[in-house]
Amino acid sequence: MEHSTRAVIRPALARRSRTTALLLVTGLVASVLSLAAAGPAGAAGATLGAAAAEKGRYFGTAVAAGRLGDSTYSGLLQREFDMVTAENEMKIDATEPNQNQFSYGNADRIVNLARSQGKRVRGHTLAWHSQQPGWMQNMSGSALRSAMLNHVTKVATYYAGKIYAWDVVNEAFQDGSSGARRDSNLQRTGNDWIEAAFRAARTADPNAKLCYNDYNTDDWSHAKTQAVYRMVQDFKSRGVPIDCVGFQSHFNAQSPVPSNYQTTLQNFANLGVDVQITELDIEGSGSAQASNYERVVNACLAVTRCAGITVWGIRDTDSWRSYGTPLLFDGSGNKKAAYTSVLNALNAGSNPQPGVIDPSAWYVLVNRNSGKALDVYGLATNDGGRITQWTRNSGANQQWQFLDSGSGYYRVKSRHSGKVLDVPNSSTADGAAIQQWTDHSGVNQQFRAVESGGYVRLVNRNSNKAVEIQGSSTADGANVVQYGDTGGNNQQWQLVRVG
Repeated sequence: MEHSTRAVIRPALARRSRTTALLLVTGLVASVLSLAAAGPAGAAGATLGAAAAEKGRYFGTAVAAGRLGDSTYSGLLQREFDMVTAENEMKIDATEPNQNQFSYGNADRIVNLARSQGKRVRGHTLAWHSQQPGWMQNMSGSALRSAMLNHVTKVATYYAGKIYAWDVVNEAFQDGSSGARRDSNLQRTGNDWIEAAFRAARTADPNAKLCYNDYNTDDWSHAKTQAVYRMVQDFKSRGVPIDCVGFQSHFNAQSPVPSNYQTTLQNFANLGVDVQITELDIEGSGSAQASNYERVVNACLAVTRCAGITVWGIRDTDSWRSYGTPLLFDGSGNKKAAYTSVLNALNAGSNPQPGVIDPSAWYVLVNRNSGKALDVYGLATNDGGRITQWTRNSGANQQWQFLDSGSGYYRVKSRHSGKVLDVPNSSTADGAAIQQWTDHSGVNQQFRAVESGGYVRLVNRNSNKAVEIQGSSTADGANVVQYGDTGGNNQQWQLVRVG
């Protein structure tokens, strides 16, 4: 998210003795609104998005531009969800109706609305055998391959920096027991077409997560699941840029939630990719439907690299299979038993443990008190750039790598700027600002990660002070400083792996 227009926050009053004054003068309204929306730190989330965020995950929905004028629909979208997928508006026929003539109007409506509400966006989809415009359906061979790669490049470039994850390729394997690729016009351009699409997407948008997305891959024993697994395994072994695998997870009585669903998610995650439940809907009603939704949520919570869940629509009447009443809200927007089971499952789940810090990984650091992310203010790249908290958007300026300094200490490097967290002038004072600075491996740039019940406290090697949000603020742009290690919620950070 672009931060250059943020108002500059005045230096906070001296902490502890003047905390009350600080909150009254600069943060009372923000604090009240935040508490009303999310409750106190560690409390149950009141909405799907808030409850999922407490567990380091997202909870999203598919959105149709044509329904945004419906106040019930848009109200539920704003209140409940923190990730958005365009239902049809970013598919090939919508974004390139005529060859090399691109149309983004309805997709932009969805993307811009989501970002204005602090939500992230999943891009769906760049390359698919279905919903191709007529001009593409009539192409083949090298001309089709070139047109497909041009589409991937142009669309991913247009939205670069605005998309959390792309479904780069959708539904490329056929159903049944063969484990074969789908016989599509794209497949007939050569078996390497999927790899080519992923490489083009990485070049066009280096910071978006790149996913392969498919249906009927939920059961670990199925040939289609195994075939996708082998492809991902091959891509990872050869350095093909793939970051995540999407499971559509459309369930009904004929295709129920498999008993090995969690095993499937975990086995893919073990390949070193995130797993995402991308198009969840479960036909049914009442307690049976609620129980099935609960099983899916619990499976995701049990797999550390399950990044989140997206349901494919908001109300039953919005669903592509409305006859099966498969969603969490009825046609009038009322919460169903399935909604309650999902919310309760999210709130009952444990916070993910940080485990062993992986120096090759990228993490978003989410503050336990505020739920906001550690952030390089204003997308700065200069020495001395401010470090603040900001609503989580998982942009490169909110992604951090732990560089091992030995003896249990790390330098914490920004993906955006390449600079590391630094205490200016090696200060040992309470309230000293945390800034970014060129990495020189100084002790004022080294922090030990102290486990704190599923969170970590970052304690500076030079000052022995902990990194905290000044004044326990919950406001965007609040300063990040060092202070004596008290173990408070505003000194605890959740490490959410994003790459």
